[in-house]
Amino acid sequence: MQFKTPKNTKKYEWTRHAVYKMRQYGLTAQRILRVIKNPQRTEAGIVKNTIAVMQPASTRLVRSSTRGGPASMRTKDGKRVWSSEIWAMFQTKPKSKNQRPKILGLQKIRIISAWRFPGVSPKRDPIPADILRELKI
Repeated sequence: MQFKTPKNTKKYEWTRHAVYKMRQYGLTAQRILRVIKNPQRTEAGIVKNTIAVMQPASTRLVRSSTRGGPASMRTKDGKRVWSSEIWAMFQTKPKSKNQRPKILGLQKIRIISAWRFPGVSPKRDPIPADILRELKI
């Protein structure tokens, strides 16, 4: 498989580290953008002023506990089951120096890193819902 290096655009800026990690883990730019736009979990990043987002790499089919029912993607508890996760860490900054960072749509997203996590990672520092609504990823 040939790796295509992502290009910086008006909306997204890619660091060399992120491109290196994408190549290492076999991730595409489109997959990382999908994780950023539609995360299953959002946490504060380990670097100052960053956000880390996660999506499962794929989910497993688990038979439901009801008889004769179709196979479902949920366990008895109603949770999806997966064996690995895709993470992305990014920062938001204004597109120009005159703008204040209020709405994510008016900001440039700098993608700092991307990685695969084998297994299900423990929840750490979730970002409060009111801040997520304000950013509106």
